Amino acid sequence: MSSEASKKYIVHPGGKVTGKVRVPGDKSISHRSIMLGSLAEGTTEVTGFLEGEDALATLAVFRGMGVDIIGPDKGKVTIHGVGMHGLKAPETALNLGNSGTSMRLLSGLLAGQGFDVTMTGDKSLSSRPMKRVTDPLALMGAKIDTTDGKPPLILHKTSSLKAIHYDLPMASAQVKSCLLLAGLYAEGKTSVTEPAPTRDHTERMLQGMGYQVEKEGSTVSLVGGGKLTATNIDVPADISSATFFMVAAAIAPGSDITLEHVGVNPTRIGVINILREMGANITLTNEKVTGGEPVADIRIQYAPLKGIRIPEDQVPLAIDEFPALFIAAACAEGQTVLTGAEELRVKESDRIQVMADGLTTLGIDAKSTEDGIVINGGVIGSGEVDSHSDHRIAMSFAIAGLQAGGSIQINDCANVATSFPGFVDLANKVGLQIEEIDG
Repeated sequence: MSSEASKKYIVHPGGKVTGKVRVPGDKSISHRSIMLGSLAEGTTEVTGFLEGEDALATLAVFRGMGVDIIGPDKGKVTIHGVGMHGLKAPETALNLGNSGTSMRLLSGLLAGQGFDVTMTGDKSLSSRPMKRVTDPLALMGAKIDTTDGKPPLILHKTSSLKAIHYDLPMASAQVKSCLLLAGLYAEGKTSVTEPAPTRDHTERMLQGMGYQVEKEGSTVSLVGGGKLTATNIDVPADISSATFFMVAAAIAPGSDITLEHVGVNPTRIGVINILREMGANITLTNEKVTGGEPVADIRIQYAPLKGIRIPEDQVPLAIDEFPALFIAAACAEGQTVLTGAEELRVKESDRIQVMADGLTTLGIDAKSTEDGIVINGGVIGSGEVDSHSDHRIAMSFAIAGLQAGGSIQINDCANVATSFPGFVDLANKVGLQIEEIDG
């Protein structure tokens, strides 16, 4: 991975996006399909699996714990589940690469196993905060060592976990999922109350595998000691990846693109709601439910955007989509204000500051605040921006080229493969002009 860290994009200005495309599978659901499929009894067949580095890291660690997994082959994975107590101690540390989702969810899942295990990651992951999961897990009786609250994580075997009720201090699907997965191995009922709705893929997949999950208001709970039954999982296209093309069409006159079979889980559609409020022309068709997850085809036709004050209740529903939404704001008429988004400062990078710096470099008036950003729409110029190894930052500045006055060079783009393998090829196919170079 580090040998590729010098990949750069040169984005040439102008163009529009047209056509029908299917972006890669949903990263969140791909991770969970491997985790829960491994713990299930029977064989789980997965289609549409995201063959990006993050999801492949999850797959590799379960192979390392003795699970027989065939694939992936063109998005198809076959998992021969070992049951709730069938994982074996790995021979070496589990390396999760760049994937914070994997590490945070696995902290819960592995806290209740009968063996010691160490989890490591790359430089970016090793700097990310883990106390948000290790602190509540400690309340359940887990014994986890960290380095000042950061990876590597060393989980020591515990005889049993005890169920707790936990009020999440921040809206985080990763922390909620971590505690529910630990709750599978705890005595009694584990319950989590969240301050705002977050993505519920874990709860949906647990129920799809026959595990009872209760939801009452903003509290979700389950009782430990049950079992998971294998099922077939069709992973929808990732709305986070679709977002780049949604914003591209929203900012480039003459654009008309349809994104097929995209997951439109109600906990993930903040980006659609926010773009519509800015004036985007978005139509959903072919709506259906597959494997408990709603999907639809999303068509976006160009329409002029206006700046808005982003409703705070939409922030957790669009948390990964904000780098791209900041590009929409830069191209909108007027001012866009985001508040209540402190979570963006602890993603793969400090996404608020990195985007503000990049937009400023390109001539846009963008000022970061403690919990958000203020962007005044304007004319995107040309220049050189640094993605800080953050895949979503790199792809966001790539689509900015559609409205740029000159070429944009984006540095440090290797990590795009973690969530969107084939991004440059697909982007160029629909009308962008991106060169990928080593150096």
